[in-house]
Amino acid sequence: MKVAIIGGTGVYDIGENAKEHTVSTKYGSVNLEIVQLGSKEVIFLPRHGKSHSIPPHKINYLANIAALKELGVKIILATNLVGSCNPEIEPGSIVVLKDFLDFTKQRPLTFFDGEDGIVMHPTMDSPYCPNLNRIIEEKSSQYGLNYRGEAVYVGIEGPRFETPAEIKMYKILGGDVSGMTGVPESILAKEMCMCYSSVGLISNYCTGLDVKPVDRHEIRRIAKEMRAQVTKMFIDIIKNEQLDQERCQCGVPLPII
Repeated sequence: MKVAIIGGTGVYDIGENAKEHTVSTKYGSVNLEIVQLGSKEVIFLPRHGKSHSIPPHKINYLANIAALKELGVKIILATNLVGSCNPEIEPGSIVVLKDFLDFTKQRPLTFFDGEDGIVMHPTMDSPYCPNLNRIIEEKSSQYGLNYRGEAVYVGIEGPRFETPAEIKMYKILGGDVSGMTGVPESILAKEMCMCYSSVGLISNYCTGLDVKPVDRHEIRRIAKEMRAQVTKMFIDIIKNEQLDQERCQCGVPLPII
């Protein structure tokens, strides 16, 4: 079963014999890499482009997921660089996303856009794959990762950071971490019947939770340390775990209301 890794800030050079590949979709073209991990072929998609030149609100999420679907991908392991809205989830730790609050504003959010003249409402009771989340939870301690459990992700538009009032609101609503790239990616993967799981890399406390201002150099330093460990974990999972859709319902077409 084909597996993809979607990385944000710098999860690159993960395998051997990497081949650059372009997939043309009705939503646009996508540049990705096909890498060899032992006997397994894995697709790596750099979310911001390989040179990290695409800001979060300009990422073509529809094209990205459509391209993976065209290549036959059923399983997606992703990382999202996030800030913590929860004082108990400290920078340098990781979480696995279990649910989300969507505060994006101008992004296409669905493949079901009514082109066929039918209005559909896909359910979203389980936005992330529980089986993949379980595997990541079990593996994380083996890689020296400070795993802080499952978390509710707050998806914001970006590219700006949040205001203190916004973070206060997110906390009241139950948000644990905040980021700019997790929505609509998880929605689109679910609509395409893919198993999708994302590790949140905690790079900083959100605005208003820390006395220090956000330092982009510190964020990049923390992210660099964590992403290497998480990438090793992903590689181990892909090589050694039986990844399929037999232990979850992700492969079952979404109920449409």
